[in-house]
Amino acid sequence: MQENQAVSMSAPIDVQRVRSLFSDPERTAPADFLRREIAQRMHERLDLIKLTPQVVLDAGCGDGADLAMLAQRFAQAQVLGLDGSVQQLMCAQARASDQQGQSALQKVFTRWLPAFAANAQKSPLICGDFAHLPLKNQSVDLLWSNLALHWHPQPDRVLLEWQRSVRENGLLMFSCFGPDTFRQLRNAFLQAGIAGGHVLPFVDMHDLGDMMVAAGFAAPVMDMEMLTVTYNDVEKLLADLRAFGGNPLQDRRRGLLGKRAAQRLWQALEAQSPVANAGQTAENSKYCMSFEVIYGHAFRPVARRTAAGEAIVRFSPSSSKS
Repeated sequence: MQENQAVSMSAPIDVQRVRSLFSDPERTAPADFLRREIAQRMHERLDLIKLTPQVVLDAGCGDGADLAMLAQRFAQAQVLGLDGSVQQLMCAQARASDQQGQSALQKVFTRWLPAFAANAQKSPLICGDFAHLPLKNQSVDLLWSNLALHWHPQPDRVLLEWQRSVRENGLLMFSCFGPDTFRQLRNAFLQAGIAGGHVLPFVDMHDLGDMMVAAGFAAPVMDMEMLTVTYNDVEKLLADLRAFGGNPLQDRRRGLLGKRAAQRLWQALEAQSPVANAGQTAENSKYCMSFEVIYGHAFRPVARRTAAGEAIVRFSPSSSKS
């Protein structure tokens, strides 16, 4: 069993390390600007899809900002949040954020109408693993995941589990980082001659599409865009990288960089900036970092065969009168 897991592992990611890195909301807060931007772009894609879900799951809910947006968009749906934080701090923050997302009118209704109150407090939060969802088969109409899938070492296994949890004609919509994310940092470590694993080998968009088909989703739609964030301070750049999740690789460097190695790294990062490549000098935008953002969505098709391989024949009653 251990051998099979190693073969399907996309990257040697330490899952416990991931949970520890994301256990402190204050640590990840500096990267919220990109998470919010990507969430907005996911909602724009969702505008093109007709969907009225009864149950929505946010897989990797973090501080709960997406929960609030989903609850507002699908007011009649039950919105669930799942996160893998060891200390459950992110889940606690998500709960607070979700409650703060209620409008003033909702708060009035919650206070004076018990029935409304029971409906309003319907965003349960769960600590769990993406690849082992504590949900029944076909229990979710919309499974949403924003910049979370790439932190799991076995995305193929995760997609199988997500397909199990989504109802027939239900929708999966996610975003994640692609291979060109942090490419300047990867190149800088190589140029500086600093050994060790530093940047995740993110999964290619086409490979993710193949995984979705193999998992049982129908005709996945995949697209990608490159975003570049510029900095005038390398310390701020590295702080943001830590806020995005840091380095959870099992073969990561365990100690701090020495002064000379750090200087070589800074110089290699600066050499890749647009300003440096143009032969110009400027106080701003000396350092840049690229993010390849992958978007994917697909429906779970209606089953045509049972688990035993028997064909399923469906009959619809006629509406005409004899």
